Amino acid sequence: MHNKNTRRHNRRDTCRWLATALAGATLAAPMAWAQSPAANYPNRPVRLIVGFPAGTGPDIVARLLAQKMSEAWGNTAVVVDNKPGAGGLIAASEAARAPADGYTLMLGETGQLSIAPSSYNRLPYDPAKDFAAVSQVVTSNFVLLVNPLKVPARSTKEFVDWTRSQKGLFMATFGAGTPGHFGAYMFGDAIGIKPEAVHYKSTGDALGGLFSGDVQAVFASVGLAVPNVKAGKLLALGSSGATRSASLPDVPTLKEQGYAGLEFNSWFGVVAPARTPPEILAKLNADIVKAVRSPEGRQKMEDAGFAVTGTSREEFGRIIAADTVTWGKAVAATGFKAD
Repeated sequence: MHNKNTRRHNRRDTCRWLATALAGATLAAPMAWAQSPAANYPNRPVRLIVGFPAGTGPDIVARLLAQKMSEAWGNTAVVVDNKPGAGGLIAASEAARAPADGYTLMLGETGQLSIAPSSYNRLPYDPAKDFAAVSQVVTSNFVLLVNPLKVPARSTKEFVDWTRSQKGLFMATFGAGTPGHFGAYMFGDAIGIKPEAVHYKSTGDALGGLFSGDVQAVFASVGLAVPNVKAGKLLALGSSGATRSASLPDVPTLKEQGYAGLEFNSWFGVVAPARTPPEILAKLNADIVKAVRSPEGRQKMEDAGFAVTGTSREEFGRIIAADTVTWGKAVAATGFKAD
């Protein structure tokens, strides 16, 4: 009898234990969800690395985006960290090695993510393996700028004719391997003159070369061109877009002026270290898209000369991959290698 009672008692204990365990598992499920990496993200400052100096196109976009993201996150600081040098490679290398926790991001651009794989033999990072695409933020056309005090041309054709009478075509770039660099080669091919690309370390240095007359022209982003053109310091001869820029509506496209092959642009977008948790990447994408597509966010970007996109993660990944192929062909055509 004692053994039977003991067995019944043990069975009751076992049943109670199972019931308690099942109840605990049921309660633990929402707790596990609440403790996902994105649940309290961000709860400290987020660093947004930019590979170019203050005042450049990427810097302008990064600061506008940082302001909107900080507001969306209850004024959690988004700190723009400029790491200029080597056409953005210094910044990209640091971002690729950063902890994959969502607290270090990079505002990447075409040169770092789609051109560099073809223009460098020994790239210190792999865009396809070391980064996770978050969202393309904006696109930007380029503008062919000259100094009206040094160059007598008032149209692209006049500039081409004047260039032929000079000892060569010297064009500034904001770094070897950047879109503006290959834009200079493309322009040279279109007009039948091989350009001499003069690489400057910063935007200020490049514009200084233009003001001094050391170089004759530069392809600059619309965002950088607008203030200089509106102030009368530089003259915009043409833009590289498929259509005219809303910020410079009086500037015809190069295509309009008979240079059909001179249609190219660049883009800026946010990437994170490759192993960043998917939940954080999804939150970042949703918050970035909402911020840049908001009426105020869009207006500020457009006022600065950029066209807002705000893509999904998947679409941005496809853009990076497709442009890697497109720009790879342009790099191969020039035979250029940065190292």
